[in-house]
Amino acid sequence: MFFGHLLDTGSSLFEPFDRLQRELEQIMNAGLRGSDVVTGYPPINIGTTPDAVHVYVFASGLDPASIDVELQQNVLSIEAERKTGEPKENETVALRERFNGRFRRVLTLPDDVDPDQVSATYRNGVLHIRAAKKAEARTRHIEVQS
Repeated sequence: MFFGHLLDTGSSLFEPFDRLQRELEQIMNAGLRGSDVVTGYPPINIGTTPDAVHVYVFASGLDPASIDVELQQNVLSIEAERKTGEPKENETVALRERFNGRFRRVLTLPDDVDPDQVSATYRNGVLHIRAAKKAEARTRHIEVQS
């Protein structure tokens, strides 16, 4: 079997694409090294419907004014900053799992996205970016006549 070696090692057919995405993010963010920008955070879900691509960014505690969303040649860039406050005087922090600081995520959207039809909303800690597909790329139902 041609793909047998992938199945035997427990490797996923999508693993090379996942690795490529991580490497591209590292390259895109290379100019940010040495700064206080975190990459790979926050978690993101991406899905499609017949008429749009939906990106969900799970990052609670953001000021919507601090969120910067840009789309250039199908490359979606999301950058923001979360400030959680400093410990009070005479307070020692024993454990802090909540991220504090700047982050940036870079994603490549499909070619059929219409760059003039992108919207973003932030509610309940979730940033939802909706990128409509170009009209010619949408699936059309064709009724069969008898």
